[in-house]
Amino acid sequence: MPALFEKDAYTVGFAQAANETPWRIAQTVSMQDEAARVGCRLVCTDARGSAAQQVLDVNSMVAQGVDLIFLSPIEGTSIVPAVGDAKAAGVPVVLLDRRLDPSPATAAGDCLTFMGSDFVEQGRRLAEWLVRNADGKTKIIEIEGAAGAAPAVGRNKGFDEALAAAGGFKVLASQSGDCVRDKGRRVAETLLGTHRDANVVYAHHEEMALGAVAALDAAGRTPGQDVIVLSVGGGREILQAVADGRVNAVVECNPRFGPLAFETLHRYANGEQIGPWVKQADGFFDMASAGAGISHAY
Repeated sequence: MPALFEKDAYTVGFAQAANETPWRIAQTVSMQDEAARVGCRLVCTDARGSAAQQVLDVNSMVAQGVDLIFLSPIEGTSIVPAVGDAKAAGVPVVLLDRRLDPSPATAAGDCLTFMGSDFVEQGRRLAEWLVRNADGKTKIIEIEGAAGAAPAVGRNKGFDEALAAAGGFKVLASQSGDCVRDKGRRVAETLLGTHRDANVVYAHHEEMALGAVAALDAAGRTPGQDVIVLSVGGGREILQAVADGRVNAVVECNPRFGPLAFETLHRYANGEQIGPWVKQADGFFDMASAGAGISHAY
């Protein structure tokens, strides 16, 4: 990796995928706030979901002579040449929340590290909560995230492995809801209609969980009581639903990367070896703790 030398202030790039959701906005604000706190100049871009624009953004940052680039890739293939060009120009790249496609031979070697949540652990934590609190509710429908995406794969794997180890639970059906509330609602309606004995809903994303809550209301079932609802997220709306007893437990997917990102930058500048994965810490909320988290949620 290109070296990063200690100096009083750094100019750092942050190539955001799209500031279009509360989660993404919270991530951007966290990066901006921490850069200001530690005295770094942040060159922040918003690709608005365009992979081509993100390539231009990264190339522009290299041309401006930034010291390091934090990159949240829109997708993992088209950006690889720009990441390689950054490395060749002496600019380290740190991936945030999404990895590059591992198939290009140079993809992994061109990045300093990946910084993000442990998606497998997220699924495992929810399954372990369910094992402790099921009270006889063991028949599950699973509303997955985007098919094939790392969060969906990891959250499914961790959940299934923990339940298999516990024994006595069964996933009756699973289907992608693409992390969209209305699609989550429609998927929940279909699966709950087909599997009327289901008494647990596990949604990979808070938007789909809130859609499932609406589907349960429409079906005359009480979410949080008749049916356990579990999800990943941490926004104010889902935490309020947990505090109100309509969602049972949520494992956080923490968007506030700023402190960890700039801590890692300074560790690298100090000559420390940075591992291939810097894990983001995620909280956990159930009815006992959600209320206290609402005021700090995104």
